[in-house]
Amino acid sequence: MNAEQRKKLEAAGFAIGDTQEFLNLSDEEMAYIEIKRALSQHLREKRKSKKLTQSQAAKLMHTSQSRFAKMEHAEKTVSIDLLVRANLALGATPGELKHAL
Repeated sequence: MNAEQRKKLEAAGFAIGDTQEFLNLSDEEMAYIEIKRALSQHLREKRKSKKLTQSQAAKLMHTSQSRFAKMEHAEKTVSIDLLVRANLALGATPGELKHAL
């Protein structure tokens, strides 16, 4: 958002902030969300680089396509542990995961 847009919105009574402020998240909670987001994004990129469908990738993990889709979208029911295991199942190295974070 540019400065002019921001001024107009603030003049109209809107409060401008970020996600952390809006949801009243602690720094730790925000870091957790960012880690999940990074791991899920890396998972999606890894699957696409291997030219796999979600169904094919799910078979490698012995799970369903819908569950794999939830992993790629960092759904709240998906743990960081599961995202790490899914990335490793698709051939990610610890170094790649470190770089993704």
